[in-house]
Amino acid sequence: MTVKLAIIPVTPFQQNCSLLVCEQTRRGAIVDPGGDIERILSAVERIDITLDKILITHGHLDHCGGTASLVQRLELPVEGPHIADQFWIDQLPQAGSRYGFPPLAVFTPDRWLQGGDRVQVGEIELEVRHCPGHTPGHVIFFHQQSRLAWVGDVLFHGSIGRTDFPRGDHDTLIRSITTQLWPLGDDVAFVPGHGPMSTFGEERRTNPYVSDAALAGE
Repeated sequence: MTVKLAIIPVTPFQQNCSLLVCEQTRRGAIVDPGGDIERILSAVERIDITLDKILITHGHLDHCGGTASLVQRLELPVEGPHIADQFWIDQLPQAGSRYGFPPLAVFTPDRWLQGGDRVQVGEIELEVRHCPGHTPGHVIFFHQQSRLAWVGDVLFHGSIGRTDFPRGDHDTLIRSITTQLWPLGDDVAFVPGHGPMSTFGEERRTNPYVSDAALAGE
């Protein structure tokens, strides 16, 4: 099964919201709808797909702030993140006000995810991996056949996720990257929560925080 990918930067944080499309069925999912709902829906119409669900990597407002609005308009089920991020989702109204977002509403996922779960989009099956550290309930989505991963704010091109938020932990994040991401393979391309795509191999060579050399203390 092949995946078509569209990346839509949303919110003042320029978060990478993704449209993930099963090309065989033309069914798709929205990954991390942080906001700018009209922009997302315009992309859905332009690509001409039928939406199956919303997938959430973690509970920060720039990744899930638009979820409640989309559910109200489209009645889509929500899958993810891990339940350990519920406290972040519960804070969405206050966080939105603090950062100048339009009013945000709390939502409850139809399915909380755990490592080892599988998510279906059309005929595509995504593997779920629990990758805490940036937030305690962060998950990532991996499509084996396309060698593609959606990693939220776990890893970026040339950087890693912040760990200074409540219940963040640097050592846990590094462990998530090295035990949950690297084993997927150096050839895997990934969509980060912000900025350009990269590959795990490129980050193992050059990332100043988690390259093989950096972790070896060289």
